Amino acid sequence: MAWNANKLSRFEAVEPHMGTLVGITLYAANPAMAKAAFERGFARIAALNRLFSDYLEDSEVNALSTTPRKVSRELYEILRFAREVSRASNGAFDVTIGPLTRLWRQKLPLTPEAKALVDWQALRLERGRVWFTKPGMKVDLGAIGKGFAADAAARACELDNVLIAASGDIVCRGAPPGESGWRVQAAGVTLRLRNAAVSTSGDARQYFERNGVRYSHIIDPRSGLSMTTQLEVSAVARNGMTADALATAVRVSGDTSIPKRFGAQVVAGPTASTGGHPPEFAAPGSD
Repeated sequence: MAWNANKLSRFEAVEPHMGTLVGITLYAANPAMAKAAFERGFARIAALNRLFSDYLEDSEVNALSTTPRKVSRELYEILRFAREVSRASNGAFDVTIGPLTRLWRQKLPLTPEAKALVDWQALRLERGRVWFTKPGMKVDLGAIGKGFAADAAARACELDNVLIAASGDIVCRGAPPGESGWRVQAAGVTLRLRNAAVSTSGDARQYFERNGVRYSHIIDPRSGLSMTTQLEVSAVARNGMTADALATAVRVSGDTSIPKRFGAQVVAGPTASTGGHPPEFAAPGSD
């Protein structure tokens, strides 16, 4: 949907979704057009949350079991990509971490039984069907779901210039009129993004302390242990789903080469440097 840039105005809206505040910023020809776009974007996020949230007993992700089950296109897509990142990171990223995150939420210690259920290779996908090979496995999409939802919301707005901000996940569609990209902050780094996304993985807010030790909500699936060192990692990719998953993979593994396999890169975190200038990123074909 193309409009004369001189006639576009900036509009913003914020709503609570997916356990955080989601903001949508867009440029539209009039308030009515902006309002309709906001409604479409937030409705899309709400619909995906009903599929992806492991907090909702009747969500699609919580219905997964050892019995092959036909799932939505969205859940199949996100699980398929999650397995690709698990393979590339040697398990540093793993959406079957559900049994461990449930223990963390209750501030309970790791158990061998829960650790044994974390195994991305035991998550099977075939012709739209998904199942586990181990009873008791659980999926947690917390490290990839918000990025996926932000991508979907940006498309649902059906406008050329949209920014979705879902906590540490920012998806940029187009750019503000007359600008080369959206100017955003990620882990203290200033970026200019056009048809691209940035995600920051860190534990500034989600952690608890016990006996002087700070236990992050970020858990290493390979050891089953919560991360205890503070570090923020930001990754830029062509979409939010990719940036979200890769930021977590690098935060856990420390391997900054992983994003390169997906055409992405780390812009804040271990060994990352911007040279003191705001980097510009645009997905291929975005001009």
